[in-house]
Parts: sequence; structure tokens; C-alpha cells
Amino acid sequence: MHRRPGRGAFSLEPHARLYRTGDLARYLDNGEIAYLGRVDEQINILGYRIEPAEIERVLNRHSAIESSVVVARGIFGEERRLVAYLVMSNGPVPTPLELRRLVTSELAQYMAPSIFVRLDKLPTMPNGKVDRLALPEPDVDNTLRDERFIAPRTAIEKRLAMILSSVLNLNEVSVNDNFFVLGGHSLLGTQLLARVRSTFGIDLTLRALFESPTIAELSREIENLIIARVESMSEEEALLLLA
Repeated sequence: MHRRPGRGAFSLEPHARLYRTGDLARYLDNGEIAYLGRVDEQINILGYRIEPAEIERVLNRHSAIESSVVVARGIFGEERRLVAYLVMSNGPVPTPLELRRLVTSELAQYMAPSIFVRLDKLPTMPNGKVDRLALPEPDVDNTLRDERFIAPRTAIEKRLAMILSSVLNLNEVSVNDNFFVLGGHSLLGTQLLARVRSTFGIDLTLRALFESPTIAELSREIENLIIARVESMSEEEALLLLA
């Protein structure tokens, strides 16, 4: 008769010492293992293991925040971003920039949420705990912004907004939203530039993205490159392009 495995790091099963990582998984019919999440609330983003409770403790010290919960949104792995859901108390509503500065004043840069969502109350389960699965997706109405939302205006901005929304797994993107502030990084930037190339036939560098990280700025870069390419064409080439 074997003893029940303890709560420590290793199992007490004979012949196999298993490290307790805290990850939940199950075997699929084909023998592969599907990742289901964590036993605790720990998050893994870009190789960093993050305890949401640490971020929540910092946010909850802000005078305008009554309570908060931090989760990861998006596909498991590189594309996930930290999203903070906030219930406000009385007083002026803080900006995302102010809240990121608050978090990074005490914690590492990678622990700053990319998106802040304002809720009237946090959804709870019958036992009183926060129901993280019931938290709404960030959208144009519930997301805090440093500036007011401006919808895409030109054809290029509209195409870029669709690309950014897809790459960042967001519903809406304002033309003045910063790609990197929304959770973008060099790997996602490479995906974005590949989509820009296939859509507009324009090659942009990562440096251009760093220097022009908003839809408004990037669309001007693309427009200028398209104009320069057309001006360098012969009349026949231009007619073929417009055909």
C-alpha cells in the first residue's frame, strides 16, 4: 500500500519521482498531451512565470481602485497578454499609463498589464471566488484608454486595424493605440509586418514599427512608400497596377 502523495514538490509514487509543476493537462486519444491550465493562478507569458496576485496587490493600493483581478488573454504561449479587470471606487479614473507606471514602480516591466478593463463588479462563483471564465473580452466600451477611441478613417487605416486586431487578438484598435503598449513584441511585430507585406506589397522593417507604432503613423509610412513606388514606375507599370 502506497502513501498518498504529499503536497511537496515531488510525488511519493514508487519508481517515479515527478515534479509538481502546478500545470493541468490530459492525454488525448492520439497520445498527445493537451495543456488545460494551472492548479493555481500562475501565468506563463514569454517564458516568465507571473503570479497575478502580486499585480493585483499593487493595483488595489491605488485610491481609485476598489478591487482587481489579472488574467492572461489570448492563445497559450507568445500571443497571450495580461489583462487587468478593475472595479473603481470614487474619484478620477486613472489612465492605463498611470497604472502601468504604478505596477512597474514595484514589479518587473513584463508584469505590467497591456489592457485595463473597467467593470461595475467582478463576476463571482457560488463560493464567492472570482469567476475568471466569466470575465468579458476587452472591447471599445469597457477598455480604459490614454486617449479617446478614434476609429480608422482611411482605407489603409481600416486594413491595418483589421491586421492589428487579428495579430493582437483584440476586437477593436484605435488609430492612436500603441502596438507595443497593447502587448505587441518583436515576434508579433514580425507577424504584423508579414501581413502588411502580403496586403500592401510593402516591406517594412521592425525599426519602422518601433518608430511608428500606431495605426495612424504606420499608415502614413505605408502611404508614402506606395506613392514612392508608383512615382518610380513607368507609365505602363502604373497602368498595370491600377488595372
